[in-house]
Amino acid sequence: MTRILVVEDDASIRLGLEDTLSAKGYDVDAVTRGDVGLARAKEMSPDLIVLDIMLPDMDGFEVCRRLKADESLRGIPVIILSARGAELDRVRGLELGADDYVTKPFSLMELLARVSAVLRRSGRGEGGAAERMVFGDVVVNFRSHTATKAGNSVELPTRGYAILRTLASRPGEVVSREELMNEAWGYDKYPNTRTVDNHIVKLRKVLEDETESPVYLRTVHGAGYRFVPDE
Repeated sequence: MTRILVVEDDASIRLGLEDTLSAKGYDVDAVTRGDVGLARAKEMSPDLIVLDIMLPDMDGFEVCRRLKADESLRGIPVIILSARGAELDRVRGLELGADDYVTKPFSLMELLARVSAVLRRSGRGEGGAAERMVFGDVVVNFRSHTATKAGNSVELPTRGYAILRTLASRPGEVVSREELMNEAWGYDKYPNTRTVDNHIVKLRKVLEDETESPVYLRTVHGAGYRFVPDE
């Protein structure tokens, strides 16, 4: 069963989330403080965290930062909830590694759709995508957000895992920049397609032997990118 951790101090919102998510078949645990949320995340290793910004001890941005800084937790997708709808706040949350940002007030049906989309993109929902991608001397673990090359641990950009998962799910096919942006960020106005290009460049530098002549992560000019697996 897919496990969701809710970190929300407003009782009415928290109970509404618990009831709605449980009714959809998710295993839900809810806490009211950021420090408790971090501890509970370590204990239960949830498939998704729904995180409020305005918490009594530390704000959700700091909780998200600590989650993404912890190697054992950074692979858990996060949806941020906030009454603060300013664009800079949304950008800050996404840059910290959050997978989506929902502004209060929101409908529970909208949140359910966002939860489903984030779980699908992360491959953590029921019947999710494969958890590993292997090519050449590279092994990428999508669930733990870890990667190795020639047996050595390497660091990838957070969104790089979603980009790789999307390419790996369609081996040999051309995937457009817009598709990669939607799958990796899930927010069609942030960032722009140039950011996708920059992420591909970073991935090649880490994973390809020859950055200028990539074997696996290839550009299809005017169309997008293609993952070419080992024969």
